[in-house]
Amino acid sequence: MKARFKYDDSLDAFGVHGVGGILGALGTAFVASPSLGGTGVYDYVANGVAEYSLVGQLTSQLWGVTIAIVWSGVVSFVAYKIVDKLIGLRVSEEVERLGLDTTEHGETAYHL
Repeated sequence: MKARFKYDDSLDAFGVHGVGGILGALGTAFVASPSLGGTGVYDYVANGVAEYSLVGQLTSQLWGVTIAIVWSGVVSFVAYKIVDKLIGLRVSEEVERLGLDTTEHGETAYHL
């Protein structure tokens, strides 16, 4: 996905946590379904297992995923803009070419 959408994620954080979290959140609707062997949803007011709707639960999970994506996107965008204005998000092309270990830390990562 990184190559196709051309985004920079050197540690695969989105691939692992983002995609895994989305699939896990949506999969909860199926895992909880009593017709598929799940326990359903406990209703604490009625003191028993509530009537379960797979489509209703999947819709709720999808809303939660959508809100989390939008919230994370907006907050990240604002934070990145603030950091970019204050100190910048990238080093210069020259510093990047020479290597951050040498220019920023004064050490070499590999002995050549």
